[in-house]
Amino acid sequence: MNGRQHASVRYTRVGRFFFFLLLCTAVQSACHREYQLHRISGQAQGSYYSVQYYAPAQCDLRPTIDSFLTAFDSEASLWVDNSLLRRLNANQTDSLSPILSDMLQKALYAHDLTNGAFDCRIGCIVQAWGFSFKQRCEPDSTAIDSLLHYAHGQVQVSNGHLLKQYPQTELDLNAIAQGYAADLLASLLSKRGITDYLINIGGEIIAHGHKAGRQPWCIGIEQPSADSLSLPEIHTSITLCDQALVTSGNYRKYYVKDGQRYSHTINPTTGYPAQHSLLSATVVEKDCWLADAMATAYMVMGLDSTRSFIEHHPDLPGTKAVMLIYDHHGQLQTYTTPTFETLITHIAP
Repeated sequence: MNGRQHASVRYTRVGRFFFFLLLCTAVQSACHREYQLHRISGQAQGSYYSVQYYAPAQCDLRPTIDSFLTAFDSEASLWVDNSLLRRLNANQTDSLSPILSDMLQKALYAHDLTNGAFDCRIGCIVQAWGFSFKQRCEPDSTAIDSLLHYAHGQVQVSNGHLLKQYPQTELDLNAIAQGYAADLLASLLSKRGITDYLINIGGEIIAHGHKAGRQPWCIGIEQPSADSLSLPEIHTSITLCDQALVTSGNYRKYYVKDGQRYSHTINPTTGYPAQHSLLSATVVEKDCWLADAMATAYMVMGLDSTRSFIEHHPDLPGTKAVMLIYDHHGQLQTYTTPTFETLITHIAP
């Protein structure tokens, strides 16, 4: 479905808010005092966020950032009651906001790019396995087959509206939403005239410019842990400038039943949680939404299929700077592309 025509869209109330917010940020700050490092953090999208940026002392962007993230969640979050995405899934409306229209078209592009490994249409399956706002129902094979039928239904964006082949098809944009929000927030900061910043929304990271003294931003990539309660340890450190980084893994979000671990990464082809030796996939790209989608797709593909995909498609987006951490007979092993290796400053022995 590449080459989809960009549809004209109607502005909802939230859409108009985004337009007003971005328009306001185009005005350069009138601050003239010496720049300092600002640190802002809080809750967003069922997770956390942190923003560091260099600006004059009086340039406090916390109210702007918090308002932006709240408005974004009211459109794209499945964890917010009556969000636009929840209403679309419930067939209470088919009207898309500018934000959701663009997100959905990007998600459909990522689906084609990854040969279906990334698929935003599996919302009903994710919910059935208990990795969403609904209670887990632990579906059997009959239920999975029924849900896959709806998850494989055609979805389109047309003239600002969502068209679904089956009313039962539900969208889940969680695998792209945080990266997309980070891109929008980066645009907001840049239009404010801020050139040096580090954004982290639930682990989706954008680094722009430098730290004080023209030093590059240094990012730590977590070592896959034995369980969700383990304290985080740094596996690899890299430098990042004017790029985004996303790591997707199966070692934090899962549950265990009858001795079987069920990962939150759902294979769109089978309808079951992915089972393989790949523990985490890290992607560096210009756009955070794309890094987000590709990291998720690699966790669906697994180690061998991901390596084959990268090596046979070296010019595709999301394949140049990649690190894979996997289990090899109980030992952690690492696969890195040559471009990713140039970013590494330290790797754990």
